[in-house]
Amino acid sequence: MSNSTKRDSVLISAPRRAALKLGLAGTLMLALSCGVSPAFAAASKPKVGLIMKSLSNEFFKQMKAGADKYAAENKDKFDFKAVGMKDERDFAAQVDAVENFVTQKYDIIVVAPADSKAMATPLAKAVKAGVKVINIDVPLDADAKKAAGIDLAFFGPDNREGAKLAGDALAKDLGPGGKVVILEGNPEADNAKERKEGFMDSINSGKLQLLDSKTAHWETEEANTVMTNFLTKYKDIQGVMAANDSMALGVVKALDATGQSGKIKVVGFDNIPPVQPLIKDGKMLATVEQYGAEMAVMGIKYGLRELAGEKFTGWVKTDVKLVTAKDLK
Repeated sequence: MSNSTKRDSVLISAPRRAALKLGLAGTLMLALSCGVSPAFAAASKPKVGLIMKSLSNEFFKQMKAGADKYAAENKDKFDFKAVGMKDERDFAAQVDAVENFVTQKYDIIVVAPADSKAMATPLAKAVKAGVKVINIDVPLDADAKKAAGIDLAFFGPDNREGAKLAGDALAKDLGPGGKVVILEGNPEADNAKERKEGFMDSINSGKLQLLDSKTAHWETEEANTVMTNFLTKYKDIQGVMAANDSMALGVVKALDATGQSGKIKVVGFDNIPPVQPLIKDGKMLATVEQYGAEMAVMGIKYGLRELAGEKFTGWVKTDVKLVTAKDLK
């Protein structure tokens, strides 16, 4: 190539470079004017992952259904995937799900932790990888969050208040001196501890007599076994406080087998569809609605808001409501 040709090439490319710079500047200004960071100006839709507990639990089936419906209605705004555990103690599945979502470069993880302490560390890794983490349903342990160096808001119900609503209904029905047992949830989950505290509040204020309290790990069949053993050991049980409706189903199964359904009063927590006919028929006294499907949707919405630049801390409280036969007419 001659020197003349080289000079012509330079003269031609210089305006192109200038135009390119102007084009990039214009793109940058457009992104900023729309409130979008330059890094995301040409990015694809955000990816949202929902991690739940056991999908054999009707409550989490409802949660998934609500989240799937919302995601389908907004498929032009974000991509979505929901996963759950095979049973209530399959903690490793939740850890694997977090790691998989991080590896697959998800932008948002909405999670209902099965273990309030153990989940803090993997979720901290997700946060440090740039993922927005939204904690719903079961709060992460405060000390575990502090140790992991994360400050995540909790979006969920007052489990103690909800359990007290159910416990108070039982106390009112039985009167002072009523003899009761408690079926607790997973000891590793803070909501299980809070629900037991709520039941104990009702026992103390209603002057009930607590005969025994044992975990059935949120599971129906385990609850059936625990309740069967309670019935063998204590001949004068008048009431049962189950920390979720899956366990309440196991309790009713044990009562059916011994001809005591309706005679021993049962309260639960979650308002899953299978307990509603039991409440109508008098086999259960009450349960507590905590709006699982709406909670998952809220988690997605707050995750998108955090991705857009907002920051949430503390406790964003969701509703609880006592449900009795009169509410199901």
